[in-house]
Amino acid sequence: MDLDTGGYPKSVAIIYRGEIAGTIGFNEINKASKIGGIGYWLGEGFKGNGIMTKAFKTFIDYGFRELGLNRIEVNIAVENKRSRALAERQGFIEEGRLRQAEWL
Repeated sequence: MDLDTGGYPKSVAIIYRGEIAGTIGFNEINKASKIGGIGYWLGEGFKGNGIMTKAFKTFIDYGFRELGLNRIEVNIAVENKRSRALAERQGFIEEGRLRQAEWL
């Protein structure tokens, strides 16, 4: 049982036409502040089908309605234009940039 979410899952596999297309989930949840940090990944062969748009919208709704979050954040590399566009289409806005926050 996940104590951060009261037993609800923090992450899930995205299934498309019987195959695992990607994943989406809350990488971290701060219960005291009611903030969740969302992360997602979609396999190359599945891009351009609206799969992640649907999963992203569903998971945002899940975070607010089921998990009782007040704020959902997403950290996206500046160069990752597709991922940034996805978040912006859902109303996310850039509030700042973290330098050297991830080693790839």
